Amino acid sequence: MNVLYTAEALSTGAGRDGRVATSDDSFALDLAIPKEMGGSGTGTNPEQLFAAGYAACFHSALQSVARGQKVKLSDSSVGSRVQISPNGAGGYQLSVLLEVVLPGIELDQAQSLADAAHQVCPYSNATRGNIDVTITVSED
Repeated sequence: MNVLYTAEALSTGAGRDGRVATSDDSFALDLAIPKEMGGSGTGTNPEQLFAAGYAACFHSALQSVARGQKVKLSDSSVGSRVQISPNGAGGYQLSVLLEVVLPGIELDQAQSLADAAHQVCPYSNATRGNIDVTITVSED
């Protein structure tokens, strides 16, 4: 495999109630368990980080697909909601809801672009078959 880039991060402290930082010191955050899961909610949590990463990665894939199809996108956005729930076997599972907004693009074409982006996005490829991912194209 020809590796194009490697990201490194380190978790210290108590995991979800600890700290994460990248090896190049460009990113560091205190973490906290969400109030909904019995924590203080006073910091970022892994699901928020995953949601942000997936939204940005999918948005980039969407723009790449559009360029390849010679479709000009303006003011596009991708929202991501990552949900955590019990898996029924004593552990937890994730699900993802992506909302794609492509102003000025017909709904059918926007859905086609979103479907194509889902095939090339590294996050989509990593999660395919592992977690439920729902992609919705909306006007707002």
